[in-house]
Amino acid sequence: MTERPAQRTPNRQLAALIAEAGFSNAGLARRVDQLGLEHGLDLRYDKTSVTRWLRGQQPRGTTPALIAEVFTRRLGRRLTAQDLGLDACAPVYAGLEFAGSPDEAVDIVGGLWRKDSGSHAELRKIAFTPAGLVVPSRDWLIGRADEKVARAEVPVRIPAQGRPTTPGLAVRLDPSRRRAPAERGPGQKVGGGDLAALRSVGELFRSLDDRYGGGHARQALVRYLEHELEPMLRGTYGEQTGRRLFAAAADLTRLAGWTSYDIAAHGLAQRYFVQALRLSQAAADRAYGSYVLVTMSRQAVYLGHGREAVQLARVAQQGVGTSAPPVVQTLLHAAEARAHALLGEVRACTAALVRAERALEAARPGDEVPHWARFFDEAQLADEFGHCHRDLQQFRAAAQHAERSLQLRAPVYARSRLFCRVVLATARLGLGELDQACQLAAEAAGQAAEMRSVRATEYVRDFERRLEPYRDAAPVRGYRDKVAALG
Repeated sequence: MTERPAQRTPNRQLAALIAEAGFSNAGLARRVDQLGLEHGLDLRYDKTSVTRWLRGQQPRGTTPALIAEVFTRRLGRRLTAQDLGLDACAPVYAGLEFAGSPDEAVDIVGGLWRKDSGSHAELRKIAFTPAGLVVPSRDWLIGRADEKVARAEVPVRIPAQGRPTTPGLAVRLDPSRRRAPAERGPGQKVGGGDLAALRSVGELFRSLDDRYGGGHARQALVRYLEHELEPMLRGTYGEQTGRRLFAAAADLTRLAGWTSYDIAAHGLAQRYFVQALRLSQAAADRAYGSYVLVTMSRQAVYLGHGREAVQLARVAQQGVGTSAPPVVQTLLHAAEARAHALLGEVRACTAALVRAERALEAARPGDEVPHWARFFDEAQLADEFGHCHRDLQQFRAAAQHAERSLQLRAPVYARSRLFCRVVLATARLGLGELDQACQLAAEAAGQAAEMRSVRATEYVRDFERRLEPYRDAAPVRGYRDKVAALG
């Protein structure tokens, strides 16, 4: 006799939540499809699909996490796939969690580093989700620094199978990996030399990013985070050293996100930024947390989410109040101005630019400025003005500020100079100066060809789209010939 297939058990948990949320089967299916689009997924569920789930069929892939998120948004409380009677899966929101403790934060960001340093190409295809900005920024704003981050030395016992385990430590290592004898292992003591090395590594990768684009050494940075920084975070250290270690971890994680953003891995970058925000809280570094939020705001501007970008900039300002140095205050107000400019809000943009200008004027030689904010000078502020005026189609002002930024900006900031040159080209185009616009853009296109930066390429393409009405003009044909010669 052949056995009958096992009978599915009706999913009463899901049925109860559907009733509580007031969804119809078709309504739930439609919301799951819409949420899937936020993550770059083309889903085709309907009321029949929901009927099957209610009868006990388990949806595949990331769908259980999407269903859980639909109910979370509707009911205002966090629900997991298991709460809905569905099988657990790798959630689409993995990496966007704002951890409840430093150890949990290390677990989350360590998992992100390991996946990113491997062959998980799909991780770099995850879509950016505006909804993923709300909870982390709120939790940072209302949260406080962790009371304790120090990790005491714990004796390591060797079990029979030969793998060391450290009681009380959540060490999640891939069993296929084997450490070389000289490689740092979890539990080792972190010292001043380690912290100095982390700062030097950050400066090195920041310089490579500025000159050659985020794609040049991004993967090497991520591997460093996995193989060197994670063992330090799982090592032993006192309170003061621990705060400095988490500050360095926040900075390097933000940089990994920044380089991911530069190659258009936007969902991955968003996850790095969220985790950098959480690490900054463990570091008790409120000012750096505000810088991470500004970075998130800039990404939102780039992706066209102006309202979210304004809110992130304002949360950053509220989070530090007036305690941050003038240069940091300048940075925060400039970020808000960029978001208002994207939305076409002239008065709000102008007011934010005025606040930024006044804050920079308040800076004095000898002021203590965080190392991560030293790039923000008169050249950078002029660049911000140029971008804002371009977005507001105030082309004469945009040209004046972009020219000033290019005069002041050091050559080491090659990508920033490229962006500013395209802003100037766009302003010249808006003023009817087609020859100059095409000449400037051709220079920028040549620089972009030497970089591994999707943003650099997109700046040039944005200018080319603006050229379309003039496509038959001689300067435009000349421009296209030059760009074609670049290959």
